[in-house]
Amino acid sequence: MAPMTRTGEEMYALVERLYPLCRSITGDGVRATLRIVDEYIPLHVHEVPTGTQVLDWTVPQEWNVRDAYIADGTGRRVVDFAASSLHVLGYSVPVSATMPLAELRAHLHTLPEHPSWVPYRTSYYKPEWGFCLAQETLDAMPDGEYEVRIDSTLADGHLTYAEHVVQGQVPDEVIVSCHVCHPSLANDNLAGIAVAVFLARELAERDPYYTYRFVFAPGTIGAITWLARNRERVNGASPARAEPRARGRVRHGLVLACAGDPGQLTYKRSRRGDAEIDQVLRHVLTASERPHRVVEFTPYGYDERQYCSPGFDLGVGSLTRTPYAGYPEYHTSADDLDFVSPDAMADTLAVCREAFAVLDRNRRYVNLSPYGEPQLGRRGLYDALGGRSDTKQAQMAMLWVLSLSDGEHSLLDVAERSGLPFDTVADAAGALHGAGLLKA
Repeated sequence: MAPMTRTGEEMYALVERLYPLCRSITGDGVRATLRIVDEYIPLHVHEVPTGTQVLDWTVPQEWNVRDAYIADGTGRRVVDFAASSLHVLGYSVPVSATMPLAELRAHLHTLPEHPSWVPYRTSYYKPEWGFCLAQETLDAMPDGEYEVRIDSTLADGHLTYAEHVVQGQVPDEVIVSCHVCHPSLANDNLAGIAVAVFLARELAERDPYYTYRFVFAPGTIGAITWLARNRERVNGASPARAEPRARGRVRHGLVLACAGDPGQLTYKRSRRGDAEIDQVLRHVLTASERPHRVVEFTPYGYDERQYCSPGFDLGVGSLTRTPYAGYPEYHTSADDLDFVSPDAMADTLAVCREAFAVLDRNRRYVNLSPYGEPQLGRRGLYDALGGRSDTKQAQMAMLWVLSLSDGEHSLLDVAERSGLPFDTVADAAGALHGAGLLKA
């Protein structure tokens, strides 16, 4: 088995372990998920109490569910939470009652267009109860009395999120964020979690330039909570006072989701549209010749919209395969273990690896001998590259780097303008820097 295939299988095995757990924006399912992730990479887990003000939001009560079912007159469970965590409307208040099917129908959610699938539905901020089930199950339920029970609690508790930091050569940070709030949905969100975990392990082995901070948080409220608790790190301006945004540690970021489906890769630009991470992902995807799409930012989707909100305006994009709501299986029971594959997750991981390798090496330089072309031969620079199969290409890279090293152009700018591979350009810059011809 090839190494990448083996890594893909390991990521798939992690998805399998996480799949049965009932996750929500708070609760023991999130904690159980993070305990499993902690077996792979050490996590710093944060518990934020109910009622905490986080930007314009408030941390809600914690929700946990132990059991839930609809039983017919014989006591047979026709809908059973034990069979799938999708069967309960997320954040359902407790209920214990007997009622006719006509009354129960108002609390049932189905997908008539896909009669064998169970939808994923929530009611986070409105007290409600309900069940999600297949349309064909509902169609088979005769009129009559049904026992309805949801053994859940909504009580003061905590919102839980976690971080893992891969220390780099500099304190400037790249954040990698994925949401941990969905129940049994393999692509959205478990494949993203798995890719993030194995990306963190790979980065730890290569002494990265940037410090990489991995954030595992519930969607929306989790990212907002992280931002509220890390104002000094991100140094967002106060929108009310419109103060200038100070320079924080976070330089770049990437939100990972829908990382394991069979679709082509899709990169969604940051709100800025021209952030360095946007240029890097576009370049890497194009240079790899993978089928892909690059789409413009919209203020809807995953947590890139929180990181990119105008008060923070971080350079954070989003990488998925098929994007948000772009496949019929999205937010349904069909987003299962058969919908994701080791190869797709391995491919997503490979793009992340390639992108961060470029990001780590991308620099701006100043040519210290800008008046005419410096003599490279007497500095041994041509000889230093002798014997390479791409010697002529490497020499051209040196000339391009010298020509564009004016403090304004990055090495990625050089690669794109010259048409040369980024690694060749970066190697040339390293050699010129070593010879004293460039200053970072």
